[in-house]
Amino acid sequence: INFLSNAIVKGGQAPVFGTPGDYGLAYEDVTFQANDGVMLSGWLIKGGTEKIIIQSHFGVQCSRSGYTPEGKSWPKMWQTEIPFMKHVNYLVEKGYSVLVYDFRNHGSSGTGTCEWVTWGPEEHKDVLAAIDFVSNHADYQDSNIGLLSICMGAASSTYAFGIENGLAENDQIKAMVAIQPLRYPDFISSLGLDNFIGRRVTKLNNERTLMDLNEVSFMKDVRAINVPTMLVQNSNDEYLNRQSIEEYYDALQVEKEMVWLDLGTKRAAGYDYLANNPEKL
Repeated sequence: INFLSNAIVKGGQAPVFGTPGDYGLAYEDVTFQANDGVMLSGWLIKGGTEKIIIQSHFGVQCSRSGYTPEGKSWPKMWQTEIPFMKHVNYLVEKGYSVLVYDFRNHGSSGTGTCEWVTWGPEEHKDVLAAIDFVSNHADYQDSNIGLLSICMGAASSTYAFGIENGLAENDQIKAMVAIQPLRYPDFISSLGLDNFIGRRVTKLNNERTLMDLNEVSFMKDVRAINVPTMLVQNSNDEYLNRQSIEEYYDALQVEKEMVWLDLGTKRAAGYDYLANNPEKL
């Protein structure tokens, strides 16, 4: 039970690896604080100042750098590195600056007020902090902002649109790419854990996170998104509940595009595709 729970909600499993300098990119190490005092770490990668992308990564096994199989237990979600600096390099070539940061309990960022990964309800504070950091930065206070929000990043960004004084109030945000948002119950069901063992795992996860992960959901906040949104999903993702993705898309009340990818049967194939095929962004 502990092993399964740790695989779902335990942070600290995703080190930062490499740097933007490995790709010849100019950058600076940055830190900023969420509204509950948690210190977040990231890289501000320098392109133009008219437009900037804020990337929010997927959870538990990922950091601002992307995914590395090094140190991961069996079964590994992907056999090779998924280096996010590959698509960041492309974005910089197109004139964007990019802020990549580690969520709380990930990479080099601080431990959260909840030390467990909550799949968005706590992590949305980090999205808000990243937006505030950029909006108050001397070089980017007038820049157009795009959100590149991946899995838990997409969930967290969606929560952040739905709260009072959230992202919907920020006129600098012009668009979002949401990649493979995933609901906790869909993940549990796809693992075949909608049974006695699964209920014990979820009970432990709920005790650790101090919330009912089956009940909290970003879906209610999708309608609050007020910028053009591209939704991206691997149709062969082993964790996919197609109905949930279609519900997310249908709930969007803005200019929108649905991109179904026909990739391998691993969820991480969608992340790997992003790193190697950034042109659509």
